[in-house]
Amino acid sequence: MKFNICSSLLGFENIKEVQLEKIDDIFMKMVSAEDSNISFTLINPFVLRAYDFELTTQMQELLEATPESNLLILNIVVIQKPIEDSLINFLAPLIFNTDTNKAGQLILSDNQKYGIAEKISDYLTK
Repeated sequence: MKFNICSSLLGFENIKEVQLEKIDDIFMKMVSAEDSNISFTLINPFVLRAYDFELTTQMQELLEATPESNLLILNIVVIQKPIEDSLINFLAPLIFNTDTNKAGQLILSDNQKYGIAEKISDYLTK
């Protein structure tokens, strides 16, 4: 599924359109439509932890989101070897409105609950 980026991705402001591809029930891959060499592994944060935040009015308007909208929330994962050392950015979720095919990144400022580089092993059952 293709999405137009309405709120730029931090550090990748030139990306205006992405393709979202399902890997499995937990992971997805996001690839830039402008440069296929730019891709990100994304994860569904809700399978790992309790995760909630307020969507800003500005983001709601950019995504044309309503209370009835189908929003997909994903976080960027930096894959490491071994996989247990992979890092998740919970502080800057990506929000995809599957009704309007618009997406953006929300930076959760002043948030004490989530980190920018949390190890995935902290959430795996041991």
